Amino acid sequence: MLYWAVIFFVVALIAGVFGFGGIASASAGVAQVLFVLFIILFVGALILRAVRGRSV
Repeated sequence: MLYWAVIFFVVALIAGVFGFGGIASASAGVAQVLFVLFIILFVGALILRAVRGRSV
């Protein structure tokens, strides 16, 4: 998921450089959503691992 966030961020940067503001804005928005979702899932996984212990 972090990979896709980085891909959309790069697309947004390239689109911004070439003057495609709408595409850059949309790509940046998708990248932000994916990054936040990644962070939420990552923190959730860390919490679950701490609660369950290191049995896995």
